[in-house]
Amino acid sequence: MALFEELIKKYDSLSLNTKNTDIIEFNMNTQIEISQMFENLSEDRSWSFEELTRKDTSYATHGFHKYPAKFIPQLARRCIEEYTKEEDVVCDPFMGCGTTLVEALVSGRKAIGTDINAVAWLITNTKSIPINPDKLNKEVERILNDIEIYLLSSKKQVQKTLSLRTNPIILENERINYWFPNENTREELGIILGRINEIKNKNVKNFCLCAFSNILKGSSIWLMKSIKPTRDLNKKPSTPYKAFSRQIKMMLMGNKELYDLMPEQVRNNLKEHFFAKKQDARSLPCKPNSVSLIITSPPYVTSYEYADLHQLTALWLEYAKDVAQFREGFIGSIHKKEFNHIGIKSELAKQEIEQLNKKSKREAETVRNYFVEMQQCFEEMHRVLKPKGKACIVIGNTELRKVPILNAEVFVEIMLNIGFKIHKIVKRIIPSKILPQTRDSKTGRFTSNHKADRLAYAYEYIIMMEKI
Repeated sequence: MALFEELIKKYDSLSLNTKNTDIIEFNMNTQIEISQMFENLSEDRSWSFEELTRKDTSYATHGFHKYPAKFIPQLARRCIEEYTKEEDVVCDPFMGCGTTLVEALVSGRKAIGTDINAVAWLITNTKSIPINPDKLNKEVERILNDIEIYLLSSKKQVQKTLSLRTNPIILENERINYWFPNENTREELGIILGRINEIKNKNVKNFCLCAFSNILKGSSIWLMKSIKPTRDLNKKPSTPYKAFSRQIKMMLMGNKELYDLMPEQVRNNLKEHFFAKKQDARSLPCKPNSVSLIITSPPYVTSYEYADLHQLTALWLEYAKDVAQFREGFIGSIHKKEFNHIGIKSELAKQEIEQLNKKSKREAETVRNYFVEMQQCFEEMHRVLKPKGKACIVIGNTELRKVPILNAEVFVEIMLNIGFKIHKIVKRIIPSKILPQTRDSKTGRFTSNHKADRLAYAYEYIIMMEKI
């Protein structure tokens, strides 16, 4: 607390509530004070969860599908346990792969989530809805058997039977051919998808679609170690059926674990406890003053767009005709046809945009649009939260064109200006990263400092704001 006491002496506008040393309350009017506060924050190792293994962080359904920049379930669980009680509503406006919602349900809370990304909706629904293990196991066994027999019959190794419920999907799409140049691979994926489309039960169908989605990158010639869409012409893609069979059998075990973990009153009344929708985070499906806790990790303005990362699933499942169409709805996207710029309630954001404008007007516009839209998201969060409800925002800072983009500081300034107060700010070390890590925008690969124009920090912040 000594560092904060020094700030009080330096700035008359700061006031610290010393009655509860775990709660830090400031009355701030300038970005200088906010920057000073962040500079003096110490790392809180208790939030790093360094002792956890990959098995610990991918328990139950959390390992169903790869997803970029997701936070670990233990982080969400700690926030839920500290700030809510059973049957409270927990919301994630950027639900991504559903980590917050799964943890809320397992903890006996009600979970509401939105995401503009249809792939996120698919993953979240699959991860959050437990299916009776015995029924699911039998259904999956039939599905795998049908696919295997169909594949063998297409190779004339067995005779096709009339009972097979498989109508192969044939997609005429140049982009699919670009990523899956091997005709046999496309045909095998089409057979698997065709059989999945015959499933009547929507939850079982989504379960299988999620498994199908997660094998697409391995079955394509997408460079495996790159997050940027890059082809590897020397890559030997995975055999789709073998990959699908392995994936879905792993998911069966995760489903059973979730089924056993979820409280019976939640599992038996899931419609009353779980709601996920493909929707803009600026329009949450919640009544005013109804949410006890928001836990979310917003997209980063300097991250590679989720539309690019999820384009294989979007194309195969026909969520969009092309990648350009898929991009448009994403927060901060430069690909939007229209911009609705209102005043940004952050002087720090304006300074960053002005600095960036000297180097790239296009990227300055991207950052400006990002902060405007995030401000609209925070206003919506304020609407739905109960008085004294908490919003826990997990975000890190970065650099773009060598200009520091201080997302965390900007978010705090905006939220203070729309009716929040600071509850607590945690500086969290990310154990898997080593400072500094830099990326090359063209390849998406890590590279040396002097060659990179994007810097990824080895820590992030958990901004815990309270609705006044």
